[in-house]
Amino acid sequence: MIKALLKLGFTVIRQKGSHVHLTKDKDGKILRVTVPVHGNEDLNPFVFRCICRQAEINTEELEKVL
Repeated sequence: MIKALLKLGFTVIRQKGSHVHLTKDKDGKILRVTVPVHGNEDLNPFVFRCICRQAEINTEELEKVL
Protein backbone atom coordinates (compact mmCIF):
# COMPACT_ATOMS: atom_id res chain seq x y z
CA MET A 1 0.00 0.00 0.00
CA ILE A 2 2.82 2.40 0.85
CA LYS A 3 4.55 1.78 -2.49
CA ALA A 4 1.31 2.50 -4.35
CA LEU A 5 0.77 5.73 -2.43
CA LEU A 6 4.34 6.81 -3.16
CA LYS A 7 3.71 6.24 -6.87
CA LEU A 8 0.60 8.43 -6.57
CA GLY A 9 2.68 11.33 -5.30
CA PHE A 10 2.53 10.90 -1.53
CA THR A 11 5.66 11.39 0.55
CA VAL A 12 6.54 9.76 3.84
CA ILE A 13 6.74 12.38 6.57
CA ARG A 14 7.42 10.11 9.52
CA GLN A 15 7.03 6.69 11.04
CA LYS A 16 5.95 6.27 14.62
CA GLY A 17 6.00 2.71 15.85
CA SER A 18 4.22 0.52 13.34
CA HIS A 19 2.41 3.35 11.52
CA VAL A 20 3.73 5.27 8.52
CA HIS A 21 2.38 8.79 7.97
CA LEU A 22 2.23 10.13 4.41
CA THR A 23 1.12 13.44 2.98
CA LYS A 24 0.30 15.00 -0.40
CA ASP A 25 -0.79 18.46 -1.54
CA LYS A 26 -3.80 18.07 -3.83
CA ASP A 27 -5.33 21.25 -5.26
CA GLY A 28 -4.24 23.30 -2.25
CA LYS A 29 -5.62 20.70 0.16
CA ILE A 30 -3.19 18.66 2.24
CA LEU A 31 -4.09 14.98 2.37
CA ARG A 32 -2.76 13.00 5.33
CA VAL A 33 -2.77 9.21 5.33
CA THR A 34 -1.73 6.77 8.05
CA VAL A 35 -0.82 3.23 7.03
CA PRO A 36 -0.27 0.48 9.60
CA VAL A 37 2.74 -1.77 9.00
CA HIS A 38 2.53 -5.07 10.84
CA GLY A 39 5.06 -7.31 9.14
CA ASN A 40 3.69 -9.32 6.24
CA GLU A 41 0.06 -9.21 7.39
CA ASP A 42 -2.59 -8.24 4.85
CA LEU A 43 -4.59 -5.10 5.43
CA ASN A 44 -8.07 -5.55 6.82
CA PRO A 45 -10.62 -4.57 4.10
CA PHE A 46 -12.06 -1.91 6.42
CA VAL A 47 -8.59 -0.38 6.94
CA PHE A 48 -7.94 -0.56 3.20
CA ARG A 49 -11.13 1.40 2.46
CA CYS A 50 -10.29 3.96 5.15
CA ILE A 51 -6.84 4.53 3.63
CA CYS A 52 -8.38 4.98 0.18
CA ARG A 53 -10.88 7.46 1.61
CA GLN A 54 -8.12 9.43 3.37
CA ALA A 55 -6.07 9.51 0.16
CA GLU A 56 -9.14 10.42 -1.93
CA ILE A 57 -8.49 7.62 -4.41
CA ASN A 58 -10.67 4.79 -5.67
CA THR A 59 -9.74 1.20 -6.37
CA GLU A 60 -9.37 1.81 -10.12
CA GLU A 61 -6.68 4.45 -9.52
CA LEU A 62 -4.92 2.11 -7.12
CA GLU A 63 -5.00 -0.78 -9.60
CA LYS A 64 -3.40 1.43 -12.30
CA VAL A 65 -0.27 2.04 -10.22
CA LEU A 66 0.05 -1.59 -9.14
